[in-house]
Amino acid sequence: MSYKIIIDSCGELLDEWKQDEHFESVPLTLNVGGETIIDDAAFNQSEFLKKVAACETCPKSACPSPERYMKAFDCDADHVYAVTLSAELSGSYNSAVLGRTLLHEEQPDKKIYVFNSRSASIGETLIGLKIQECEEAGYTFEEVVSTVEEYIAEQNTFFVLDNLETLRKNGRLSTMKAFVASALKIKPVMGATPEGTICQLDQARGINKALIKMVQHIVDKTINSEKKVLAISHCNCLDRAMLLKNAIQEKLPVKKIVVLDTAGVSSMYANDGGVIVVV
Repeated sequence: MSYKIIIDSCGELLDEWKQDEHFESVPLTLNVGGETIIDDAAFNQSEFLKKVAACETCPKSACPSPERYMKAFDCDADHVYAVTLSAELSGSYNSAVLGRTLLHEEQPDKKIYVFNSRSASIGETLIGLKIQECEEAGYTFEEVVSTVEEYIAEQNTFFVLDNLETLRKNGRLSTMKAFVASALKIKPVMGATPEGTICQLDQARGINKALIKMVQHIVDKTINSEKKVLAISHCNCLDRAMLLKNAIQEKLPVKKIVVLDTAGVSSMYANDGGVIVVV
């Protein structure tokens, strides 16, 4: 059976997926100081980060329209899957569900399933990888859905930000708290709840100590690690991501580690120097 995996652009695509007809990235749009930027293959991270740093207002993102998802779903594949960033953080999931409903009005028997990643960034990437693995193994549509939903329920997301400005600008961190944290070089260790909301797990003075604490949280919360693929995404800090990869490998045996640079939406939230880990 043929299949197609649609991932909203908060999820980074593996290089081999970019030319693979089984995969499609549906772009969100970003707005910085009134300028609209499409989060597609033309996204320039360096220029984007400069614009964000120079802008006093908070950068915003807008999810794809239901019609855009409907267009992606309208294909020759027998099995169609969408993976969106957490429904608690964006309207992308609801938009994809509505897009499926619209297509079902014309093609009621089309097999389409929308996964709420309850994560973001490389969390979505790993879900896409799991779908591909199941499809290539010959699973039925229903078996893929069940297996991947179980996989999502076991997934854990962690991140450390070097720059707290985006959190401050979008109201997730008070101006005073952001100022004090910056002055004392306090870096929060963040994670995702089972529902897909953002939570603070820990904090440390200095980025390196925060990363060490994040590694320990990853080790403590990861079960059956030998069977899992771990992914790291970084915003303009490859050296930091590789140091983090090595630190994790020393303490946690995993099947494989994937390292990717953040795309547009992830770059907006991670900001310059941020790193995200999902396993």
